[in-house]
Parts: sequence; C-alpha cells; structure tokens
Amino acid sequence: MPKGYWIAHVSAEDSSSFSSDAYKAYVEGAAPVFAEYSAKFLARGGDFIIAEGQDLGARHVVIEFASLEDAKACYNSTTYQEAKKNRTAVSNASIILLEGFDG
Repeated sequence: MPKGYWIAHVSAEDSSSFSSDAYKAYVEGAAPVFAEYSAKFLARGGDFIIAEGQDLGARHVVIEFASLEDAKACYNSTTYQEAKKNRTAVSNASIILLEGFDG
C-alpha cells in the first residue's frame, strides 16, 4: 500500500508568530494525533531554496503516514482540528494530502 504525505507551506505576517504561544499551543496540541497515526516528519522548517514558482511561506513541512487514509484521518481528527485553531490564529497554510507510490 502506498504511503500518504502531508505537504504544508506555512506563512505568517511576522516571523515571530512561529515562536508565539498560539503556535506552540498548535504544536503541542497536534503532537498526540501525530503520534496516534505514527506520523514521521521528513522535513520541518529547515533552510530552503525556491527553485521555481512563487514564495509559498517561511515554513515548509513534509509528514509521512502509513497511507493516504491515515493522512486524511489524522487531518480530519477532532484533536488536529482543535489544535489547528491555534495555528490559524497566527498563520496561513496550504496543506496538500498526497498519496505516494509503490515503486
């Protein structure tokens, strides 16, 4: 079965938003559901280069799940949706749920 992924691009008006109490509450609130779905963070907030296209934000995250169904279930869970309220208070995001391939 192919793995599933979240690819997230997060922006904020002020870069200090990522160290705000609200963003910290998001990270802490989402941690249990990421653990429940055995999420594996492959990239999170490191240095990046825009090789093509437009700037998508200051923070980029790639998370691996056992399947696309797990990725969707994690995102749609009550725990994640509650934690997400803290993130959306201080930032904007584009999040794509993507199926990998067996290969």
